[in-house]
Amino acid sequence: MEEKTAPRHPPELLELVASLPALPGVYRYFDAQEQVLYVGKAINLKKRVTSYFQKDHGGSRIGHMVSKIVRMETTVVRSEAEALLLENNLIKTLKPKYNILFRDDKSYPYLKMTRGVAVKTDETPKPSVNPSPQQVPRVVYYRGAVDKRHDYFGPYPSVWAVREAIQLLQKVFRLRTCEDTVFNNRTRPCLLFQIKRCSGPCVGLISVSDYQRDVDSAMRLLRGETQEVMGSIEARMMAHAEKLEFEQAAELRNQMSALSKVLHQQAVDTVGDQDVDILAVKVQGGKACVNLAMVRGGRHLGDRPYFPVHVDDAEPTEVLEAFLSQHYLDVPVPPALITSHAVDKELLQALTEQTGVKITAVHNPREQRRVWLEMAQQNADIQLARLLAEEGSQQARTRALVDALDLAPEDLEQFRVECFDISHTSGESTQASCVVFHHHKMQSAEYRRYNIEGITGGDDYAAMRQVLVRRYSKLAEAVRAGEGKLPDLVLIDGGKGQVSMAREVFESLGLDLSRIVGVEKGEGRKVGLEELVFADGREKVYLGRDSAALMLVAQIRDEAHRFAITGMRAARAKVRVGGSKLEEIPGVGPKKRAKLLQRFGGARGVGDASVADLCTVEGISEELAQTIYNALR
Repeated sequence: MEEKTAPRHPPELLELVASLPALPGVYRYFDAQEQVLYVGKAINLKKRVTSYFQKDHGGSRIGHMVSKIVRMETTVVRSEAEALLLENNLIKTLKPKYNILFRDDKSYPYLKMTRGVAVKTDETPKPSVNPSPQQVPRVVYYRGAVDKRHDYFGPYPSVWAVREAIQLLQKVFRLRTCEDTVFNNRTRPCLLFQIKRCSGPCVGLISVSDYQRDVDSAMRLLRGETQEVMGSIEARMMAHAEKLEFEQAAELRNQMSALSKVLHQQAVDTVGDQDVDILAVKVQGGKACVNLAMVRGGRHLGDRPYFPVHVDDAEPTEVLEAFLSQHYLDVPVPPALITSHAVDKELLQALTEQTGVKITAVHNPREQRRVWLEMAQQNADIQLARLLAEEGSQQARTRALVDALDLAPEDLEQFRVECFDISHTSGESTQASCVVFHHHKMQSAEYRRYNIEGITGGDDYAAMRQVLVRRYSKLAEAVRAGEGKLPDLVLIDGGKGQVSMAREVFESLGLDLSRIVGVEKGEGRKVGLEELVFADGREKVYLGRDSAALMLVAQIRDEAHRFAITGMRAARAKVRVGGSKLEEIPGVGPKKRAKLLQRFGGARGVGDASVADLCTVEGISEELAQTIYNALR
């Protein structure tokens, strides 16, 4: 087997493989174009890497990868935990072609409990008059980096799950959610007090110490100490009843009733699990879904699906382990994992060393844990089936567009569309957008905006000419040199006028006119009545309201329009707010900047003002006026 493999790889590579140490480390494979093929980790570099070159992997994904390796780099580390960390940092940054990749998602939301100023517990609870917001903790939805000044609970799988938890705390403990500025300016309780969702601490309707006691109970509930919280409330209720304080006892009875009702509705489980993640994997048709369900404080909070790329013929266990090693680099890992497939114990040990949390994993659970896993597996099946159906539909629309325009791309998977749109407001802040459709979907990472300058305001034709020249002049040279590739289709948001301008640009650059298609609005500018205008002289085409091809064209055109408008509005807002130039002038602080903008009606007015005019503004000396005048010219 070794004799078969050796001739396919450079001798230098095989010599390097033979000389590898038997130590933990990370290896990286490169192809002839210096592209990273694969990043992997190993407890024993020599043993792991040698296995790639001694075994016959056939036509599998690994076999294809091994056949392309021409160079290798390795990094020796001290432990498997360090190798795990380095491997997945490299995977995220290099995005190798043969690694299973999970894209970075938005950060998880948390429930945040602000910390109040400590209150002496031996004080007689008396309603305080207008306490400060620092004395009264607030419960709020939060997304971002956590700090030690406040308490955080989570992460939660969705915003909905956080809001549901906040509503629970409002119903049972009546904690405030208002901003500190609102709290400071209340003279009477708000609507939340009237509907029994807040205890009114802003106007002293509850003592600070009593409110803090409710906060403590709420945090214990979030940590899963449900029975302890119920027992504490019951003890306080009985104490008030023994003192014949029936009104206070009734309040606590109502609180217990609300808590029992909410917990029953939330189906809180009492199996003893506090924080658990449930992971179910489904692989089908070269695609995969990892469904992550979260249990925090004994409550099932919901789930979130993840769809990795570069799956190909990977096994479910391989997908699951890739998720574990990449996902928990940035997200806190709970001590217990329930998985649909067995996980390598060495991976769990590496995660334990990396996070400092003793992690256990069960793949054949019983009782309530089995119910959780079955739910997660069912959701993984549903989400993957939905993904496959959507991708099938997207491919059908791409094929319909290619057929409708009589195009003949070499590979439908590589079919590329670029679409342009112009946006401005009365000629101000003109911007052009270019959006890209590729691999049957919009590719937002390849979008581009172009600031249009040197034209008459509102001249859309000149703007279109400028953006097309800037976009394709260099690409045309690369195509002639055999080093570049034009898009298969160039969509223009406009009719005959815009298409004529595009035709002139393409003729001057020596490019194929058949690639240009304009999207002309139909009668009454109604959606579904658009007609396609061609630059090569063909007659206009109406595809029909129900045409899959027209649906795809409209989707791409609308995305170009949206992208252009958001860029134009951002540029216009920057100019109207006072411009960054004003903010950069030494001696012009927020107050003087506001006075200047108010006096001259905006940044443009300030720029047109003379030194004498600037001196008329309060606080602007002649020297500062001269500085402003020079800076804005």
